[in-house]
Amino acid sequence: MTMMKKFLFILPVLFLCNFAYGASYRAALVADMDSGRVLYSENANVANYPASLTKIMTLYLTFNALEHGRLHLDDYLIVSNSAAAAEPVKLGLPAGSKIKVEDAIKAVAVHSANDVARVLAENLKGGKEGNFASLMTQVATEIGLSSTNFENSSGLPDDDHLSTARDIALLSVAIYKHFPQYWKYFGIKTWTYNGQTYTNGNRLLTSYPGCDGMKTGFTNKSKYSLVATASRDGHHLIAVVLGADNKDIRASVATSLLNRGFKMLENGTEPVIINNQNSTANTTYAAPTNTTPQPTQTNTKKMSAGAAGVQFGAFSSYDAAARQVKNVEQTLFVRPDIERASGGLYRVRLNNISESAAQDLRNSATAAGIDSYVFH
Repeated sequence: MTMMKKFLFILPVLFLCNFAYGASYRAALVADMDSGRVLYSENANVANYPASLTKIMTLYLTFNALEHGRLHLDDYLIVSNSAAAAEPVKLGLPAGSKIKVEDAIKAVAVHSANDVARVLAENLKGGKEGNFASLMTQVATEIGLSSTNFENSSGLPDDDHLSTARDIALLSVAIYKHFPQYWKYFGIKTWTYNGQTYTNGNRLLTSYPGCDGMKTGFTNKSKYSLVATASRDGHHLIAVVLGADNKDIRASVATSLLNRGFKMLENGTEPVIINNQNSTANTTYAAPTNTTPQPTQTNTKKMSAGAAGVQFGAFSSYDAAARQVKNVEQTLFVRPDIERASGGLYRVRLNNISESAAQDLRNSATAAGIDSYVFH
């Protein structure tokens, strides 16, 4: 199943930093949805639990089925025993009942109903949510999501169910690009079904001028997450916030990101892209017309994960640290991070690699005349 024929935009790999808002959330990003240009990002390639942001992919596959005639908005879907048992956020549909496809879309987009997400999954892929989850991961790869694995259709807790802010942004823009006729569902503020009214958890739909989407998420492990989109002065931006401590923080950070993004576009400011942890630099993901996209290759080594790291010096200015990053990358073919340290210093570090890899890298650095040491 190839989903790439219409996916013709380019989104740069997202870089990382962690200084702007402190420790009140885990990752953040703001990007231009039309050009794919990332304006600001923090920890955007770090794996996180996506929670109900997962449902963006469930709806992506639903919209694809609609476009290809495998579903119709006025079709009815049967609720299985498994779907009826889904917890905790749900419509409470009894087993054996039916729900119209368009109502199912609204239930997922507005109320984030886990039972209805499972209804869509089971009806789209042979009655088994596991089969649907495998399809979700396959399609994620096809549209360029490089660090995402889905284990279910709703984002309920699973240690192997992971994504990144970068991938969530890419997926969201994929819906915007591929299925514009269905984008309206992400902007619904309230929806009434069977006499009960449900309010969209994305408070920016009512508080932020020009906001037209998109999705919230929460589990105990993932904490509070949000994708918010907004249009202003001919630009359409997307903000992604993962792992916020509460609803107020995720809304506040998304608002700040959108404001910052629009201001950067207005002033022609260069993107703020720093602290590139465990990601490949200067990579773009383009969508060929008939093949699964592959990242542009660089010579940067991939280091296996672990509890060790290598520091390549501490510097009094960010520019000096950035020059060291470039030196290390060109000499050793790895790209370290820039981290703020006490005393106003900027440390250049490669984190989370194995002990043996760290020792080998330190030896190579010494041979190249680069001062370094291994830390744990």
